[in-house]
Amino acid sequence: MSQAKVDRYKEEKRNRAQIIKKQKREWMAIKTGMSLVALVMVAWVGFSVYTTLNPKDTTVTEKPTYTVDVAAINDFMETLAEE
Repeated sequence: MSQAKVDRYKEEKRNRAQIIKKQKREWMAIKTGMSLVALVMVAWVGFSVYTTLNPKDTTVTEKPTYTVDVAAINDFMETLAEE
C-alpha cells in the first residue's frame, strides 16, 4: 500500500467512532423525517375523509322534486290495448 493509503487508513481508524456516530445521526434524521412525512400524509387523508363524510353544514335542505307528464304514454298504451 502506498503511504497515502496507509495514512488515510490510520486517520479513518482514529476517527471511526465519530464517523459511526455521524452515520447513526444521519440515519436517525432520515427515519425521523420520513416518519414525519408519513404521519402528515395519514393525518391529511384522515381529515379529508372526515370532512367529506361529516360536512359542517348540518341544515336540512329539501331535495328537489320533479314532475313528469305521462299523459302521452298513457294515451299510447290505451291505443295499444284497444287494438
